[in-house]
Amino acid sequence: MNSLPIDAVLPALRQALADRDEAVLEAPPGAGKTTRVPLALLGESWLAGQTILMLEPRRLAARAAAERLASELGEGVGETVGYRIRLDSKVGPNTRIEVVTEGILTRRLQEDPSLEGVGLLIFDEFHERSLDADLALALSLNGRALFRDEQPLKILLMSATLEGTRLSSLLNDAPVISSEGRMFPVSMQWGRPFQPGEFIEPRVVQTVLDALGTESGSVLVFLPGQAEIRRVNQQLADAIGDRSDVLLCPLHGELDLNAQRAAIEPAPKGKRKVVLATNIAETSLTIDGVRVVIDAGLARVPRFDPGSGMTRLDTQRISRASATQRAGRAGRLEPGVCYRLWSEAQHDQLAAYGAAEILQADLVGLALQLARWGVEPTQLTWLDLPPAAAYSQAQDLLARLGALTRKPGEDWKLTPHGQSMAEVPAHPRIAHLLLRGHELGLGALACDVAALLGERDILRGAGADLHSRLTLLAGSERAAKGSQGGVQRARQLSRQYRGYLRGAARKPVVDPDHPRWLGALLALAYPDRVAQQRRAGGAEYRLANGRAALFAEPDALMKQPWLVVADLGSRQGQREERIYLAAEFDPDLFDSVLAEQVAAFDQLDWNEREGVFRAERQRKAGELIISREPLTGLDDSARGQALLALVRRKGLELLPWTPELRQWQARVGLLRQMDLQTQSESEWPDVSNDTLLETLDHWLLPYLGKVTRLSHFGNLDLSSILHNLLPWPLPQRLEELAPHHLTVPSGSSVRLDYSEAPPILAVRLQELFGLADTPRIANGRQIVKLHLLSPARRPVQVTQDLANFWRSTYAEVKKDLKGRYPKHYWPDDPLIAEPTSRVKPRK
Repeated sequence: MNSLPIDAVLPALRQALADRDEAVLEAPPGAGKTTRVPLALLGESWLAGQTILMLEPRRLAARAAAERLASELGEGVGETVGYRIRLDSKVGPNTRIEVVTEGILTRRLQEDPSLEGVGLLIFDEFHERSLDADLALALSLNGRALFRDEQPLKILLMSATLEGTRLSSLLNDAPVISSEGRMFPVSMQWGRPFQPGEFIEPRVVQTVLDALGTESGSVLVFLPGQAEIRRVNQQLADAIGDRSDVLLCPLHGELDLNAQRAAIEPAPKGKRKVVLATNIAETSLTIDGVRVVIDAGLARVPRFDPGSGMTRLDTQRISRASATQRAGRAGRLEPGVCYRLWSEAQHDQLAAYGAAEILQADLVGLALQLARWGVEPTQLTWLDLPPAAAYSQAQDLLARLGALTRKPGEDWKLTPHGQSMAEVPAHPRIAHLLLRGHELGLGALACDVAALLGERDILRGAGADLHSRLTLLAGSERAAKGSQGGVQRARQLSRQYRGYLRGAARKPVVDPDHPRWLGALLALAYPDRVAQQRRAGGAEYRLANGRAALFAEPDALMKQPWLVVADLGSRQGQREERIYLAAEFDPDLFDSVLAEQVAAFDQLDWNEREGVFRAERQRKAGELIISREPLTGLDDSARGQALLALVRRKGLELLPWTPELRQWQARVGLLRQMDLQTQSESEWPDVSNDTLLETLDHWLLPYLGKVTRLSHFGNLDLSSILHNLLPWPLPQRLEELAPHHLTVPSGSSVRLDYSEAPPILAVRLQELFGLADTPRIANGRQIVKLHLLSPARRPVQVTQDLANFWRSTYAEVKKDLKGRYPKHYWPDDPLIAEPTSRVKPRK
């Protein structure tokens, strides 16, 4: 057995787990933790014949890890070492180490919270912070606390880069064991920053060609997603031509097993590989023979948007931790080189670590599993608590799917249907589709549809209609070479789903072969994505969740006035949601099998186009109106409430405000605010816009009896209505404390402007001669702001300190004004001069 860097810390790890029930192991890629640690702990006395479960974040990594562990023992997979992943498992009666994906562990925990017979639970590559890993850890810790007092379950978190202190604290200050690893020097070749809108493929291809010409060994290229992998693969194939010494090997999770193995295994003698990979190759897998890494510095990350209820794919910069791990792939066997297609300055600006998936993911599956466990998120231990907004939205969707219910003032409860959904290894939307489809006698179709939705599109770029995918799945047409693996996986998944459907159909439909049932099944999974065309033949649709979606290119489905959208999303730079996969929909289904998605609302509103009152009963699916019927015999109260709803929607500007009324509102508001600054209450009512809108029932409703058209709002005596809000003697006091006008030394009565605070007194400078101090209102409590004007009524000074203006600024102002207005009176001492509103004072 070859020596690996991790071997040096195995004694410390054994001791830590002998002394404690938790440990954290930090080891860089290539240290050998995945291969060595489970085997090193298999013989420990505390394990006492129990098994080891090791979690891997991806199916490809889980299978590869099991194969390597088995080969270290000289055995085949399924003997001492086995694996369980989606659609595949190899375990036997003597299996002691099981490598599983995280979703498999979650389902096992739900069936057996104590994990009876498991002595050690290893979370490999925990730094990736997948949603399933965080959930599995939270449930494991809770299940251990409840059921494993006598023989505690030991938990080991392993990763290439970890925030060790945080994890140690999470696990009761668990010991942190670090392996330095072994890596040969890797020289860095820096690029220039990508320009906005620049396609990355040409530079990636050129860098690969340069590396093949100047460097030895195989090349590992990190790209953000499958689309870029396909394009770079094609461009490299064209550039390399007939060279037989270079093998192009795409690597991502949707490839079939043979293609994945071809990318991972060493290149045949005399050949070298160019592996085009997503971030799947960052830490989870060992790819032999690589000494050159080319890193585009990007990753495609799904982000859930609570505002739209949809998950978007964002292409974003990787973290410094990811960049370090990617570069490390070049130094596993000998000195290597890493081409980073960004600058050193950009590198310093990268985030230290990537964000945890739980902070930006769709939480519907997590919410269902926690409901099945019987807890709220705050009752479990998390490294990062699920965001409240996304979690609440997940619970609302589960309620729409019939999985959760609650009474007013109580917590959500799992329904029997929700329990059945939680037992199906699929997203809750898909589980609901399967179970309800089976009830309708559409089980076979439901399984095929669920399988298509559970995998990547098997007919990318072939139009959005899901019917064509079903035809391909049924074998009526032969799949293209690039789609055969996806079709095979979908068929296998469909067969697996059939195994979860038990019992006879409870409400079988009479015409199960009718094409409309495809749309019905999709609407069961995506009630929020039933879509109605905005105009006949157009590309844009309105979804039941109120959002808009459109076809980016002409599609045959645009002939359909109703659709259900199975796959949609937007990427950076796109404003609208794009429709990628859909089927036509028959809205008559809302009268039968989809009746639970319909709610009736009495809509009392105003037709703004016609300016008249409208009362109707609307049947709606989400935000989509299915039907309308007039409501008759409405009383004045209902009509009045509809009028108030219109005012709330349109705002107070719908009412006949005048500048004088706005001044009155500001005067009352000023006096109220002055009171509140010195005491807790004020005798002056709150007449702000917000409060007026909140209290329309109190002050406006009694006056709406004669309003039958929108134009009638203009006939309201709004001045009297508002003035009635001031009880006696407040109207008189308003005139005393916040007067319309102030009399200035010249004798003029000048209007105050209350639209600002403090109020503004705009007056010609000459009319204030002889006035020593700034005028005040409200019994001297409120100073006014003076806008001092020239004889032409243009501002020459703004001040709230008139005395200081006479003393320090007037001389300069006088000098300027005297030159511009020589016929006017500009005394040297304004405090003893006669005020005037004329050119010269009277003699």
